[in-house]
Amino acid sequence: LRTTLLFLSPTDLYTAPDSCRGRCEEPYSREDECHCDAECERYHNCCEDYYRHCRDEGFSSSRDAISDEDLLRLSEQLYKADHNKARPTDIAINPQYQASPDETADQEDRSPQPLYKYVNENLFSKPTYASFIKLLDNYQRATGREEDVTAEELREQDNFLKEVMKTELMKKLFAFLHEKNRYGSEQEFVADLKEMWFGLYSRGNGERDSSGFEHVFSGEVKKGKVSGFHNWIRFYLLEKQGIVNYFSHNFNGPWDTYPDVLGLQFSWDGFYKEVGSAFIGCSPEFEFGLYTLCFIARPGRACHLSLGGYSLSIQTYSWTKSTYGNGKKYIATAYVISS
Repeated sequence: LRTTLLFLSPTDLYTAPDSCRGRCEEPYSREDECHCDAECERYHNCCEDYYRHCRDEGFSSSRDAISDEDLLRLSEQLYKADHNKARPTDIAINPQYQASPDETADQEDRSPQPLYKYVNENLFSKPTYASFIKLLDNYQRATGREEDVTAEELREQDNFLKEVMKTELMKKLFAFLHEKNRYGSEQEFVADLKEMWFGLYSRGNGERDSSGFEHVFSGEVKKGKVSGFHNWIRFYLLEKQGIVNYFSHNFNGPWDTYPDVLGLQFSWDGFYKEVGSAFIGCSPEFEFGLYTLCFIARPGRACHLSLGGYSLSIQTYSWTKSTYGNGKKYIATAYVISS
């Protein structure tokens, strides 16, 4: 018998801690940076290459995998189910100057008028809008300052979740995730929504100073710049108060109705946002639902959707430095890719 010596490179012997290569079905371990076991999709803590290496055998069955076709089909259904969105007569915007890619960092106000010429504020009396707006003043915008969550603020979180779950849009989202074995009951889904969006973690000096909801919808200031802040209602309300100053836009989506998409340049009380993409005119549940879907289905990757026949992608990221439950990840950010 001839003996053959096989020399393996280090990459053959060792799997990178953030990869699923050679780790499919590996038992869950709290020490792992990310996971490749059958439950990782349910707990949205899979490694980014989980789908490439483990998709067929990775979840409880291939039937439970969320395919690209599923995302395109469901996003169209959610788009049609957004019954609380603004009608074309409810909003008039004035985008003015369109900045080129090399102008977005200039911090130059090239639009003398506000972005919003008119918003029908009757929209804000709808239950999902009203409960959403109550959440916006619950946060200190500077990272590094501990958030003090009062009993009233917890009730406001619960009320918002209760109101959005009454909508056809969120019921469709839950039905889909239930069918894909991500959640056993609506109660489990709502409890997880509360943790992934409202659970606090530290972006700063060890203080529990941030959450996915604060970052995405309310906005934060970190190292002298605006961080997050991707919501049109928040922008409109602060622009009306004179606290937000619209500078320009670098992207205008192809939609001729709402929800539309803009990529914005603006200052918030003197702090600058180079590109703040946002849906314009959608309901709170639409944005909340789409971001949730993409965070669960494609965390850390571009999530390709279809709205009214037009392609759109959402990027989400998990917060990797702390977890909740059995290794579940919080939402770090979610936004529309505008380019």
